[in-house]
Amino acid sequence: MIEPWLLDLLVCPRCKGDLRYDREPESLVCERDRLRYEVREGIPILLIDEARPLDAAAGAPA
Repeated sequence: MIEPWLLDLLVCPRCKGDLRYDREPESLVCERDRLRYEVREGIPILLIDEARPLDAAAGAPA
């Protein structure tokens, strides 16, 4: 789980908007861009090239 104070600091790398934390699958979600950023071993991977569309299957990259 990501610490609440860290969530307050993190923004979407594409639009600079707020991110929402999802537990399953563990990820950060940008509603504005409809992107999901994976969290691996407690570390958010905020790379636009690795983000997945919210509508995509779990294994398909964006």
